[in-house]
Amino acid sequence: MAVNIPGVIVVAIFYLLVLATGIWASFKSKKEQKKSATSEMEMTLLGNRRINWVVGIFTMTATWVGGGFIVGIPEMMYTPSMGLTWTIQMLLSYSLSFILGGFVFAKPLREKKCVTMLDPIHTKYGKVAVIGLCFFSLIADAAWIPVILIGLGATMSVVLDLSFSLCIWISAAVVIVYTLLGGLYSVAYTDVIQLILIFISLWICVPFVLTNPYSLDISQTMMNNTLHAPWIGKPELKKAWIMADDFLFLALGSLGYQCIHQRTLASSSLATAKLSCFVAAFLLLIFAIPPILLGAAVSSTDWNLTSYGSPSPYERGEAAHVLPIALQHLTPPYISIIGIGCVAAAAMSSADSALLSSASLFSSGIYKKILRPQASDRELQWVIRATVIVVGLVGTLLTNTSNSIILFWFLGAEVAYNIIFPQLVCVLFFNISNSYGSIMGWLTGLVLRLLCGEPSLGLPVILHFPGCTLEDGVYVQYAPIKTISMLSAVAAILFFSYLASLLFNRGLLPEKLDVFKVKVQRSPQPPTPIGGAVELSESECLNKNSCQTEASEPMSNTL
Repeated sequence: MAVNIPGVIVVAIFYLLVLATGIWASFKSKKEQKKSATSEMEMTLLGNRRINWVVGIFTMTATWVGGGFIVGIPEMMYTPSMGLTWTIQMLLSYSLSFILGGFVFAKPLREKKCVTMLDPIHTKYGKVAVIGLCFFSLIADAAWIPVILIGLGATMSVVLDLSFSLCIWISAAVVIVYTLLGGLYSVAYTDVIQLILIFISLWICVPFVLTNPYSLDISQTMMNNTLHAPWIGKPELKKAWIMADDFLFLALGSLGYQCIHQRTLASSSLATAKLSCFVAAFLLLIFAIPPILLGAAVSSTDWNLTSYGSPSPYERGEAAHVLPIALQHLTPPYISIIGIGCVAAAAMSSADSALLSSASLFSSGIYKKILRPQASDRELQWVIRATVIVVGLVGTLLTNTSNSIILFWFLGAEVAYNIIFPQLVCVLFFNISNSYGSIMGWLTGLVLRLLCGEPSLGLPVILHFPGCTLEDGVYVQYAPIKTISMLSAVAAILFFSYLASLLFNRGLLPEKLDVFKVKVQRSPQPPTPIGGAVELSESECLNKNSCQTEASEPMSNTL
């Protein structure tokens, strides 16, 4: 099969359009910066906190509507053990994450004028805790990038007959370039273009796939085992706890990613942030309808009659590539090219979010606050660019390790759910939390989750919860192990924080062992008014949530 020249030309035009939008947005960013006299770092990472509700809705939606979303949903629909049941659960969980992000987490983070979600942790827990959590956050972002790029590479390689690696590297290069040029402004404005293209392209492809002569009516195959397993999935009562576990896993674990909080922090107001999250929660469900229909059509297709032939993609182990296979064999060539543009748009709309998220965490959370507090604005810009490049390269290289989108999808969410999310909840909403509890919390969550095992990652089950059974030589946990691990991490944070505070404040342990300085230092003099304000001690600031961090930037304290 020869290279699809018309397809290559169309994709090249699309990439140039996205790149031109990113370059235009970078000029707009520089113009806005000069007008407002804000710092270059805040303009790059948060768009000067002036993203309006229209752009905010688009860029918030694009956070989850990416290459993994568009290609992963048909894969889930086509997988007999998942189907529509698990797909709807996944969609509702991501919609809930938007609602919680806007209506629960946005207010405390915005009140503290945070740049990243880890700023409260640095303020309250100190350097050691934030370095460790930043490392885990970068892992979560790096694991998310191959999810996006695998979907794009699979589609382009099948339809355009180009090398899988070549497609991925070209796409990654385009995303890295426009993210480097304009930061959040480029990311946000390209998201607008990309989501419009996704919506139009998907709905153009759907009628051709549904009406192709090789597929049955999807209403007939929804519950019947005709050509493939019923695409509704297999909702079993014994898996009820697993489904509830996965729902919370995706809904709450999504809040452990920086990208969703970056959008709420960049909004022009709290009301704008809430509106963006609420509408994005609804739009995400709308964008999922075409991939669901495509997955249902694929499950209703007699592949022996198509140019693809027998056996089916599922029997060949190519379920992860089922969307590009459908575009290639069930639609006319010009429609498959449109589908390529859709997947490319989706991939880049989320890849840029992950890159900018990583750059924010490292440049603001680690480099500026810990490694080089005296770093100039220009120096920080180069750090941001270097981080974008490094994380982009690492994420792209990871695409060579596995072709399963679902594998990386859940790996990144595991880190976010069991390690990052418990820390964020405790630091924002529990005054008692401290550095000792923080360290014990992520150790507890990590160790417990590893002991529970994970077949998809090749981890054996060591800790058997009630209901754990041996199936086909593999132990399967039917208990909600992910949520148990997360709640155990929260409990460990609170318990060990209270224990450490009790031991040091009551003199049960010598003060010289208090390496994280959690002992309350009581000043013999009342606070001294300065310029009409009250100057408080460091410990009082932490307890009363009224001080700000370094004098060099307006980052406020956490609870």
